[in-house]
Amino acid sequence: MATHFQIERRDEGELRLLALDGYLDAHTAPSFENAIEEEMRSGKIRLVVECSKLTYISSAGLGVFMSFIEEIREAGGDIKLAGIPPKVYQVFEVLGFPALFDIVETTEAAAAKFAEGGRRED
Repeated sequence: MATHFQIERRDEGELRLLALDGYLDAHTAPSFENAIEEEMRSGKIRLVVECSKLTYISSAGLGVFMSFIEEIREAGGDIKLAGIPPKVYQVFEVLGFPALFDIVETTEAAAAKFAEGGRRED
């Protein structure tokens, strides 16, 4: 059975928005990984990942975030997470993501985080 997963990409000013929809697991993580790689290759390193339609995330999905964050920050960018549903947020929280990533309610709040300082230094 194929797992539903989609990524909608759009520009929000100088930020690149990746809106995730569906299940981010071992089967769909490679397509998310490819999307981030494409953004980085095209010079987009200020990414907002909008998660309001994300219904599930596995450790493989979380691993995608971890595999890129250091490289993106070294290049002067960052990944901000927005709109994570409570059930999915619990998984991020258990694995300590709030200490590593800016996690905010809305894409507007993510844009404001970029505006106020760009990136986390933890």
